[in-house]
Amino acid sequence: MGVTTDKVNVVELAKGQGSLPQDVIDIQDFFDRIVIGYNEGSGPGELPADVGIARSLVPAGTGTYRNFSYISPEIPEFDKDACVGCMECVTECPDSAILAKVVEPDVLEAELAQVEDEELRQFIGDHFVETTQYYKAYERKGQKGGLFSIVVDPTKCKGCGACVSACGNHHALRMVNKQQEDKDLVPYYQKTVDFFRKLPETPERFINERVLADMMLAERSLLYVGGAGSCAGCGEATSIRMMLAATGFVYGRENIAIVAATGCNTVYGSTYPYNPFLVPWTNSLFENAATDAMGVRLRWNQLGWEKKRLWVFGGDGAMYDIGFQALSRMLASGLDIKVLILDTQVYSNTGGQTSTASFTGQDAKMSAIGKAIPGKTERRKEIARIAMMHPNTFVAQTTPAHINHFYRAIMDANSFPGPAVVVVYTACMPEHGIGDDEALHTARLAVDSRAFPLVIYDPRNGSTIRERLSLKGNPAMKDDWYVNPKTKEEVNFITFARSQGRFAKNFNSDGTPKPILLVAQEDRLANWHMLQEMAGLR
Repeated sequence: MGVTTDKVNVVELAKGQGSLPQDVIDIQDFFDRIVIGYNEGSGPGELPADVGIARSLVPAGTGTYRNFSYISPEIPEFDKDACVGCMECVTECPDSAILAKVVEPDVLEAELAQVEDEELRQFIGDHFVETTQYYKAYERKGQKGGLFSIVVDPTKCKGCGACVSACGNHHALRMVNKQQEDKDLVPYYQKTVDFFRKLPETPERFINERVLADMMLAERSLLYVGGAGSCAGCGEATSIRMMLAATGFVYGRENIAIVAATGCNTVYGSTYPYNPFLVPWTNSLFENAATDAMGVRLRWNQLGWEKKRLWVFGGDGAMYDIGFQALSRMLASGLDIKVLILDTQVYSNTGGQTSTASFTGQDAKMSAIGKAIPGKTERRKEIARIAMMHPNTFVAQTTPAHINHFYRAIMDANSFPGPAVVVVYTACMPEHGIGDDEALHTARLAVDSRAFPLVIYDPRNGSTIRERLSLKGNPAMKDDWYVNPKTKEEVNFITFARSQGRFAKNFNSDGTPKPILLVAQEDRLANWHMLQEMAGLR
């Protein structure tokens, strides 16, 4: 359970939060004694049990103090000459390790003048760039432009390289060894981050609300501080960060809370004493998070807090399987609750078991590929289609790789006066058998191959399914399969399966797919045809 705090001074802001009264847990003591003890390695063995942990209370933002600089030998290096300020690397980083800001030149010059070390001053200055979007466009209008900056926090970076993949078209980031011949980069990076955080917030005039990626320039959007124990490159963490950014930007952190179903997100989100969230949250059981949220929502309504946004987090088990009945009941209730389904297509938290979200032909525990059984044989349950059948329910299916679609889905869900479900493709590196830097590539391929189509279903758009359902964002919307214009090759489910280790055993030695994968491909095409028909495209 967390409370609202601030990334720069979490202790002072945490003290003032009524949800953690001083007679239950002393915030200053928690940081001075417990967090420092765990950082030094003495906490688990020497610290006594206390009232806070007995009540499962972890102050918000303690993940700020967790240090992952020892995790990877590499770290992203920024090339200001190649940067265009697109914000994709900032958006896609799962650990809040890349931060961006726009600062006015005279402000930067005054602050840099206070850095006595000339080499450090040059190193910091190389992280600020004149981009077209934030500098030249303003100058053309006769206004003072701003310098765009990207910095990497070495204590949060796990070296996954997701930012480099996100910057693939511009090549403004590359992975380099932390230990250079002439210097250790980590202290330089840390001093650059310290300098960055002392600068004023990005002026509002540089945040274009029509450019949705700009939201993470605003500090009110940065509600996930990193320091979570998620795997390097985790697709879930990126999705959670983006959801909180879109919600925080519009509603503010004081108007957001989370009910989380047991799963990976609750493990890496509450590895004592570290909490990455800057909003209140509580962890419920695997199967009843939606029911828990109904109680919270009703109590909030009694208090006159109807405008506060309540989100439920859950994975395949919490929403597709054991918790499906609770989800269905919540949707039928008509209560103003929003659901973020972190769709990994596997029970990652319990060691990679299959679920009803798993794809046909997938290799996983309980459905291992062998001579007799070719992996998962059932067809995948389509939770988005099922959710659409509930009365007056907003539904979206999206991925963090499709930034505008994702942000629009979250913002529309928040504004919808009733229950809303946002299903997100979340890559799981160990269970999908992909590299740490491949979350974006895999998510894009999932959409292009019809494995996981983009969907928006908004009851506000009409009285018929055709009026309510939009497939915009999917390539070649009226065709069976998308054809890559560069390679002239059809992108289908076999293309998708070929890119991941979880399907590898269902390919013959010559690369041809086994029959079960052809069945899976037929299933994905049938699902796509159904969506096309519902949207009036067939």
